[in-house]
Amino acid sequence: MNDATPHTATSHGLGAQEAQRRLAEDGRNELPSGPGRNGWRILRDAAREPMFLLLFGAGLLYLALGEALEGIFLFAMVLVSFGLTLYQEGKTEHALEALRDMSNPRSCVIRDGVRQLIDSRDIVRGDIVVLAEGDRVPADAILISGNDLQVDESALTGESVPVRKTPAGADLQAPLSVDTTTVHASSSEATGGTRNTVSGTTENVRPAPGGDDLPFLYSGTLVVLGHGIARVTQTGAGSEIGRIGAALHELAPGPSPLQRQTARLVTTLALLGFGLSVLLVVIDGLIRGDWLQAVLAGIAIAMSMLPAEFPVVLTVFPALGAWRLARAHVLTRRLAAIETLGATSVLCVDKTGTLTQNQMTVAMLHANGATFAVADAPPGTLSEALPEPFHELVEFAILASETTPSDPMEKAFHRLGIHFLGGTEHLHRDWVLVREYALTPALRAMSHAWKSVDRDDYVVAAKGAPEAVVDLCHLDSTAATAALTEADRLAHLGLRVLGVAKATFRGEQWPPSEHDFNFDFVGLIGLADPLRSGIPEAIRQCQEAGIRVVMITGDYPATASAIAAQAGLAGEAVLSGDELSAMSEPKLRRRIRAVSVCARIAPAQKLRIVQALRENGEVVAMTGDGVNDAPALKAAHAGIAMGLRGTEVARESASLVLLDDNFDSIVQAVRHGRRIFNNMQKSMTYILSMHVPIAGMALLPVLLGWPVMLYPMHIVFLQLIIDPACSLVSENEPAGSNIMRQPPRAPETPLFGHRAITLALLQGVGALLVVLVTYGWATRVLPESEARALGFSTLVVANLMLIFSNRSRSRTLFASLREPNRVLWIVTGTSIGLLSLAVYTPFLQTVFRFTPLSARDAMVALAAGAGTLLWVEALKIARRRQDPRRKA
Repeated sequence: MNDATPHTATSHGLGAQEAQRRLAEDGRNELPSGPGRNGWRILRDAAREPMFLLLFGAGLLYLALGEALEGIFLFAMVLVSFGLTLYQEGKTEHALEALRDMSNPRSCVIRDGVRQLIDSRDIVRGDIVVLAEGDRVPADAILISGNDLQVDESALTGESVPVRKTPAGADLQAPLSVDTTTVHASSSEATGGTRNTVSGTTENVRPAPGGDDLPFLYSGTLVVLGHGIARVTQTGAGSEIGRIGAALHELAPGPSPLQRQTARLVTTLALLGFGLSVLLVVIDGLIRGDWLQAVLAGIAIAMSMLPAEFPVVLTVFPALGAWRLARAHVLTRRLAAIETLGATSVLCVDKTGTLTQNQMTVAMLHANGATFAVADAPPGTLSEALPEPFHELVEFAILASETTPSDPMEKAFHRLGIHFLGGTEHLHRDWVLVREYALTPALRAMSHAWKSVDRDDYVVAAKGAPEAVVDLCHLDSTAATAALTEADRLAHLGLRVLGVAKATFRGEQWPPSEHDFNFDFVGLIGLADPLRSGIPEAIRQCQEAGIRVVMITGDYPATASAIAAQAGLAGEAVLSGDELSAMSEPKLRRRIRAVSVCARIAPAQKLRIVQALRENGEVVAMTGDGVNDAPALKAAHAGIAMGLRGTEVARESASLVLLDDNFDSIVQAVRHGRRIFNNMQKSMTYILSMHVPIAGMALLPVLLGWPVMLYPMHIVFLQLIIDPACSLVSENEPAGSNIMRQPPRAPETPLFGHRAITLALLQGVGALLVVLVTYGWATRVLPESEARALGFSTLVVANLMLIFSNRSRSRTLFASLREPNRVLWIVTGTSIGLLSLAVYTPFLQTVFRFTPLSARDAMVALAAGAGTLLWVEALKIARRRQDPRRKA
């Protein structure tokens, strides 16, 4: 398809001021969405939670009993709890909103004559957008120039076959005054022999999506081939997808396995709490005859049994974890992917741009049997610095590249040409590109056909994989062997090798295939792409963490092996694309177990590699950047798209986006994923273990005939410690020093499995026994209010000991204290301060039904509560001795 000549305004585009005016007039380029979860919605949802309803009911009961202080205090605590909820969930919403802003697609537009990337939501009518393979069309538009542009419109038509687009005529390339009451022709008419036409400056008839050789582009569709330039005609709700009522925002995902598991646990504990609450009301009412007090005690046991913190953990940790990952240059598109990172056992990565710097420089030239090292060229920019036999090689490498390249290899060719051949007849700025043949899986080479101003024929330049170019040139066996042997030699130096060929063509009917040209072999070019700094260390960290790294590249096998050796990968066993094509699935599964380097791999073959690894029981993370990588990214447990050079469709298919395309960022993401999972486990263990002594001390004193120790106000006080402890202290825990020296956890390992629940219950039972014994002793030697103060203080200290102990489930307390956590000390200091106020302030003594503790009793509470620490540390020692991995 020939490039159409664009309208004269196309090269300049809109001005910044005009774009801002249109944005203010038409609004952002997005469909209306539901209201965000603002502060009022958070408070409304919180008010429906059972914990708040129980708290509110308790306050009303106290007022009914005439105990105004207790009632007012509980209502004040409702406000404090609302404040904590608003802070925690508001922080989570802000983190999620920041992630949504970062994940918004960006589009290339021409404004003020300059190409620039902008947020797709800021595109306006009249904008000139630049489209390339893999891009989402950001708004309804008319194609004004393009080459071999094909678009997948299945989102609008349901047809999976891409449609071919043809640039509009000159009358449609002028800025459009679009009539929003457009009449739509049927898609059958659009695809028929008589095509709808649009002319003039008003769009009178606009065909529906579908049909070849039309200039109309539609928001949300995908460019699968070619490139082009288009003028925007409609944005947002005025676009085709907006008018037919399609929703661009993602459907709400279903609950994850972790959420379902936690929901079952919360439901079980809530039902158990309700049953115990009713039982306690009946027993206490029958024994004491004070039914209102019995109801208060029942509310206390119900509040103590309700683990309202579990949903907080499942919301706060992934959201803030995703925010932390974004700061480490990894954008999380799906929060569930964070669960997967810690279990990753195989990491499949691209070579170019991920392990290497993606900063290509031409290192070696080979033509006419001679080889030239570019680094050996004498200083200067004259053509004499480059020997004459290599001028043609550089010339045709540039002709086979884009005129304004974005590919690092093509940029390297242009830089080399400007440096050595600037001002010579070998650079053709006045030639016109008239035809392109794109690289395909069947032929790993591309060609450009040019029209010269002083020649009657066309000049065709081709570049690609050496074996593909040798095939295009139909070389005899001797010449082919010589060319491929030299290519192999350059590849063993770690260079990426491309072949270059030339041809001429006369005629008007272009051949359907590049094989129909009579190509002559020009030579080979070797490009160096240095390894990123820190890659060998990052590879070593993966290996220590039990993660196997598999490098997948389209490069020559010898090049791949050389780069793998530099990176620290075992590159002796190389699986090539040709070998893979000939393998059955069972054989591939066996072979992939011992392979660390896959070379000459086509994008479609990545899917087979991922599937084979999954069949072997591996948890696979996969990187990708192109349109054809999307199936493999979706098939992997964690698809990782390249943020800098990746296509929009690759980013949409992935669950994670690498913002800097750096392999080390993936390693850091794995570290963060393991840290988040570990911290969630610690938090869940702490929550369950803490609820055991609280529920026990709300129930057992009544059953044993002792004075009631915990009323609703005591439960509320404890919630003020537990909530920030589980959501802030644990979330801020740093990663352990050995977190990347442990093997990946099994994918089926639950976050809160039977072993974790057993450990939590044992911790909680130990704390319960300590508090129960202390309170039982106090009721015999102290007045009721002072015994209650002593028992409650012991419970608070035991709670703090559980927080400290659960910082690490294996290391001792003293080892974990070496890792700083500022939030932990803030929560600890605040808890002790609030406890002191409750015990020693007259007003709060009345509310809590306390009597001030003597210095001796305060030391008893401190020592008894610290006994919980000894119990938990003993459990850790026993657990370490029973764990065979820790013995090793």
